[in-house]
Amino acid sequence: MSSTGELTDRSVKVDLGGRLVTVPAGGLYDRFRMDTDLDEVARDPRVSSVDFFRRMPKSRVDSRIGPTLTPNFYYRISTTRLTMLAPAKAIRARLPRELDPLEIAPGLGIVSVMAFRYDVCDIDFYTEAAVGIAVKPARHGGLGLLDLVTGLKNDWLHSYVLSLPVNTEIAQVRGHDGYGFPKWVTELDVDIDAERTFARIANDRGGLDLALSAPTPKQTARPTGEHVATLTSYTTIDGAWHSTTSQINLLSSGTARLPRGLDLRLGEGRVSDDLRSLKPIRTIQLDVTTEGQLALHMPVPTSIQDRS
Repeated sequence: MSSTGELTDRSVKVDLGGRLVTVPAGGLYDRFRMDTDLDEVARDPRVSSVDFFRRMPKSRVDSRIGPTLTPNFYYRISTTRLTMLAPAKAIRARLPRELDPLEIAPGLGIVSVMAFRYDVCDIDFYTEAAVGIAVKPARHGGLGLLDLVTGLKNDWLHSYVLSLPVNTEIAQVRGHDGYGFPKWVTELDVDIDAERTFARIANDRGGLDLALSAPTPKQTARPTGEHVATLTSYTTIDGAWHSTTSQINLLSSGTARLPRGLDLRLGEGRVSDDLRSLKPIRTIQLDVTTEGQLALHMPVPTSIQDRS
């Protein structure tokens, strides 16, 4: 699938669809090229179980980044999501015309600021953040009240992402070229534990783009596989609509509605600019997962109604 090129003491160059990217030498991607040995991962003290992945075989597919295996497995993750109300008019101005915002009430939609830390993953450790818009499923005709309720419960969500910065080359190339996401590489710190949730995104000059800090909501622990949430994201690849499905195995998570002690700071950069353009009114919910797992499937073509 990918060939090993120039080696250094700490990194190795690998080919992804004709682009050379740097990955950690001796890391999971360097050794396994997505076909990771689950028994070896199970011996990692950071990973509580790999049972979620044993029941999910991988498939070999051709993609814009060359032949690869799907899904991409994330064995230990932590995440946070701020859910905010915003005017539907501002949201529509940022959405492609084929997509409709999911509205909590007429004229009022939902946007999110998210941050992710992937400690153990098929493509090695990385962090990312996102500004996303909750949308109705493609070709959805109803009001979407049930969609809204289940989405806010972290069980199900359809989204369109405006910003998705990451801190590694392989995550940027796979995400941008392979999935069609608006990804770029920047300095991005995410630190989530049972006490505190923190994320900071740097702009292209090393200054502040966006930062958030909040007390971590009380966590509820669950057996593996008991609570699996689904996220569907819409992107265009070579002018055609695709949907990407993520399955999140929530092992320890919690929610705070109308969260207190939240500090959200906007600076100068693409992420803050995207959030400002949505004109958020207030934060209504903070979701934090201190321990989870993720299966990220490759995008598939999807039918979306053209409203032109």
